Amino acid sequence: MSMPSLKLCWSALLSVLLLGQAVTAHAELPDFTELVKEASPAVVNISTRQKIPDNVAANSGGMSVPDLEGLPPMFREFFERSIPRQPSAPKGHQREAQSLGSGFIISSDGYIMTNNHVIADADEVVVRLSDRSELEAKVVGADPRSDVALLKVDAKDLPTVRLGKSEDLQVGEWVLAIGSPFGFDHSVTAGIVSAKGRSLPNESYVPFIQTDVAINPGNSGGPLFNLQGEVVGINSQIFTRSGGFMGLSFAIPMSVAMDVADQLKNSGKVSRGWLGVVIQEVNKDLAESFGLEKPAGALVAQILDDGPAAKGGLQVGDVILSLNGKPIDMSADLPHLVGALKPGEKAEMDVVREGDHKKLTLTIGSLPEDSEALASATGQSAESHSNRLGVKVVELSAEQKKGLDLKGGVVISEVLDGPAALIGLRPGDVITHLNNEPILKASTFEKVAKALPKDRSVSMRVLRKGRASFITFKLSE
Repeated sequence: MSMPSLKLCWSALLSVLLLGQAVTAHAELPDFTELVKEASPAVVNISTRQKIPDNVAANSGGMSVPDLEGLPPMFREFFERSIPRQPSAPKGHQREAQSLGSGFIISSDGYIMTNNHVIADADEVVVRLSDRSELEAKVVGADPRSDVALLKVDAKDLPTVRLGKSEDLQVGEWVLAIGSPFGFDHSVTAGIVSAKGRSLPNESYVPFIQTDVAINPGNSGGPLFNLQGEVVGINSQIFTRSGGFMGLSFAIPMSVAMDVADQLKNSGKVSRGWLGVVIQEVNKDLAESFGLEKPAGALVAQILDDGPAAKGGLQVGDVILSLNGKPIDMSADLPHLVGALKPGEKAEMDVVREGDHKKLTLTIGSLPEDSEALASATGQSAESHSNRLGVKVVELSAEQKKGLDLKGGVVISEVLDGPAALIGLRPGDVITHLNNEPILKASTFEKVAKALPKDRSVSMRVLRKGRASFITFKLSE
């Protein structure tokens, strides 16, 4: 065989192989057509109307979403209710603001799920079905903490979705969303599960499902399906700087959403488990300071007075490693697990206290409506200071101890040049623990500070405006 013929054969073989790989890759991609046909009839469009007095509408100036470009990345609800520009109405009249979102039917007799913020403050909620008929909906109940709302329309024999188990989802698994982005009904987008158990700012009780499914304004409240055609989540939030899709979408797990919906249906409100603690992440330096092999768990920085944790023997400085046998790798795991428990249930904890492993059993309480409450501190009393840390401190007065529910502690009166300034301590900060030892008075602080080790992570518990946290630092001399 001549050389040109040999080259031609190799070229033909390579083309066949590449074609075969392309066909194989195409064959492995999922086909969503049957899923969409089956599920779409149960997905609805939701619009709301809210009457706005003239004086409010006039001041709004046709509100628009601010431009976030150039600001640090932040989470924002992408389905904010927008108030469209309208011509001035006669004095004494009221204007109407409209909002578009999505939802899905979970029972043939008319129960529908969506997001709380889609229907919040609405005077009227209208549901448009897949056949374009419209029904007025009643809000059965809504839960701002989980961003779940349950609606009811007066109808029978409606198409319904099939509900799946969100806990069975795997990272990398294909998922699909159906909704009304920008009002385009029954738009379908697909992607994969990017992560599970995500915590978002101000959303500590929902372990979000993160996906790269294209989600935009109007998808809010719509269903997230697995390949079996089962709803595994409610599309809720996106991470964006521009207001549009950037590949980071978040859905409420269906296990969380259905628990909320059942409680709203049965009692009209939602109760959650509560420990009554302020926790923080355990980083490498804190792990070393508390004698842990690796960074893990939730560090108890503060215990609220008369809460379940205080009654159950949990102490400041404890590192919670597991709850009812479920490991706590990140501090954000703890609120998810506690919130899923019912008030009155028992909870077993593995904690590390002063380097020793202990088991505690507590009775879970009920999350109050407002759990924020501790006074700030300033002080004046016997003064001391430590040149090693570079701070001057004074003892807390009896009134301050009572207000902060403390047995002791010192408050920083002045920050000098030194380690304290470098780690961000400020006048008014209250120090309650140093190097894992409680600080009851100024002389104790000076004694412990003088004995601090060099070139090793040291922890300090600080109260600032009533909020407690542990910080770490190293002394080089």
